[in-house]
Amino acid sequence: MSTRRATETPAELLARLVSFDTTSYRSNLDIVSFIEDYLHGHGVTSRRIVSDDGQKSSLYATIGPDGEGGVALSGHTDVVPVDGQTWTSDPFTVRAADGRFYGRGTADMKGFLAAVLAATPDFKRRKLKTPIHFAFSYDEEVGCLGVRPMLAELGKELPRPRMVIVGEPTSMQVVDAHKGPVRWLVEVKGRAAHSSMAPLGVNAITFAARLIGELERIEADLKKNVRNARFDPDYPTLQVTMLEGGTASNIIPISCTFGFEVRALPGLDPAIIERRLRQFAETECLPEMRLVAPEADIAITRKNSVTPFGADRTSDVVALALKLTGQNETHTVSFATEAGLFQEAGAPAVVCGPGDIAQAHTADEWIAESEIVKCSAFLERLGDWAEA
Repeated sequence: MSTRRATETPAELLARLVSFDTTSYRSNLDIVSFIEDYLHGHGVTSRRIVSDDGQKSSLYATIGPDGEGGVALSGHTDVVPVDGQTWTSDPFTVRAADGRFYGRGTADMKGFLAAVLAATPDFKRRKLKTPIHFAFSYDEEVGCLGVRPMLAELGKELPRPRMVIVGEPTSMQVVDAHKGPVRWLVEVKGRAAHSSMAPLGVNAITFAARLIGELERIEADLKKNVRNARFDPDYPTLQVTMLEGGTASNIIPISCTFGFEVRALPGLDPAIIERRLRQFAETECLPEMRLVAPEADIAITRKNSVTPFGADRTSDVVALALKLTGQNETHTVSFATEAGLFQEAGAPAVVCGPGDIAQAHTADEWIAESEIVKCSAFLERLGDWAEA
């Protein structure tokens, strides 16, 4: 058994967690080892779900009776980069000032992880009748990639929880719905020519611009026809997020690549958008392009998709979260979480965690100490519920 102190405060654990640079392009194995050791020191066993390249891992642990059911507390270990941001202190060293904790990941979402780990001794000493699971993932920030192999093991090597609380920063409000990002890459292939002989070439940038114009028209239709007043903005947003093309000012560009995304409302099938853009490409672009260059092409590839989330507002998990927070109403957010993926895997979810999403991903990211205090009280009430 570890000689670790019987308890560590959320602030102390937050400082330890932030000290690990778990930017998504790095390995997270060091922080996983720390959490493993911490849990082991309190008599809690855990299981790794390792990535194919062996450089990253999710972690799943259970406190209480074995078997299916119970509540999972879900969080991700990775953070977004600090590159290009101007910080007033070391991003990976927590700075406490004016009732706030500053550091990369404090709000998104190591504050929640710290509160959960600090609650471990309390959960462990209780005679839980309902199990409490920890489900910590990797690569959430780059498309919720790491949680998917873990979800594939639910009901097999890992017990499937009856409910999931995803601790993303909602200022401890209960969120029962959010939008889902779907991203595509479009590659336009034309034909190069000297710019003085433009009719001999096919300008890939020109046709990419036509496709982007169609995307603008699609978004206008979404604004008009797909609305949900619970969200802000109340329609699915669609935007081009990157664009690259051309080689020199005197060459007709042979290629142009752009990416776009939609933040889909629950109930919107993103395939409708893709089908419409493909139809436009096939009827309004490719015939003209191939009159000059038979080899011309437009490739549209879906790169990533995170399921829009919409809980049953009468579900047990929503009722439990409202009870634990003492609230009477649920909310929505426009950012994405792993909640929809858990729900698809047969584990109904809700989103509720400390911190404000407005502070996430920013320079001098911070979380209010009062938010962690509220989360710790929430977790204590969860222990009461699981013990009753």
